[in-house]
Amino acid sequence: MESEQNTFIGRFLQQESAGGILLICAALLAIVLANSPLNGYYNLLIDTTVVIKIGALGLDKPLLLWVNDGLMAVFFLLVGLELKRELVEGELADKKNIILPGLGAVGGMVIPAAIYLFFNLSDPVATQGWAIPAATDIAFALGILSLLGPRVPTSLKIFLTSLAIFDDIGAILIIAFFYTSKISLTALVVAASCTAMLYYFNRRGVMAKSLYVAVGTIMWFSMVKSGVHATLAGVVLAMFIPIRDPKNLESSPLKSMEHDLHSLVAFFILPVFAFCNAGINLKGVGIEQVMHSVPVGIALGLFVGKQVGIFGFCYLAIRMGLTTLPKGMTFTSLYGTAALCGIGFTMSLFVGSLAFEETGVNLMFDERLGIILGSLTSGVVGYFVIRASLKPAD
Repeated sequence: MESEQNTFIGRFLQQESAGGILLICAALLAIVLANSPLNGYYNLLIDTTVVIKIGALGLDKPLLLWVNDGLMAVFFLLVGLELKRELVEGELADKKNIILPGLGAVGGMVIPAAIYLFFNLSDPVATQGWAIPAATDIAFALGILSLLGPRVPTSLKIFLTSLAIFDDIGAILIIAFFYTSKISLTALVVAASCTAMLYYFNRRGVMAKSLYVAVGTIMWFSMVKSGVHATLAGVVLAMFIPIRDPKNLESSPLKSMEHDLHSLVAFFILPVFAFCNAGINLKGVGIEQVMHSVPVGIALGLFVGKQVGIFGFCYLAIRMGLTTLPKGMTFTSLYGTAALCGIGFTMSLFVGSLAFEETGVNLMFDERLGIILGSLTSGVVGYFVIRASLKPAD
């Protein structure tokens, strides 16, 4: 019996959709707890103060912020590693493959943000959330795409992944420039010194991943103290991890680290993040809360903005002769992919926490309502449109 269970669990974890399924389960569990008699315990858990202190140096944060600032830094490290690999020797190394997903990503960020601002421009507090619908949750999107099985053309998966990479670049830049608090120059100097050391390691051909991680950890701590969001430390660290060992061409520190982090991120970090951030208490929520300009702007930004922005920009680029539709894809499957990118879930929740929850502003709305509604409708529409575009199974 135990061996059968282990075999079942092993098969489940090997599925492409496993990470997305765990994300959904973690989010649903959080919502159930937040709306049950256990709501007080749920809030107590995520608000529990965790202290790490060495001498005079220390960090004192609630568990929620340890997850959002700490675990998500590891997530962004993985994003950075995947980005570097794709740019150096992956699909994005060929400039011809950059145009379509790059333009799609631009449209998928600009139009949703514009829709959100249309509904919230008159409210200076609400405008802080303009970037929430600009995000795409690639784990969820690929998880839903994998439910369609082997009929999905490889070109569609590559396009979706490439578009998500450019979307992640946009998210990184947005966080760096728009979601920073008061800057500490001393902490920034320490972080800059760590960056210089990582550069030195890379130029000298240092292959020991432990050294990079040790310096990266110090850099992360410095960024926490600096006011620049700490998750960016993960991206900076990734850029200096060597992609190949000149003394052993079969060895790649970057690919090795990427492989080691993939399961940790998919099966632990993202589900924990979803569990800590998706707990919406629906008690007392009525039509007034649902129709508030913030959740409406987010939901329409994700559902309408992503479809119009991604499909519109890509369609115009193809019609103008700037690029071509990838082999195996149709305009219908392109539209379905654009809809699927409206699943903002994890990244939208993260940006929402930066825009509102970490500012300490007492808000009369819950941006998570819009994120869940927009992501849910986008996932359903994207799934059925792509399914309709695929050739029948033999």
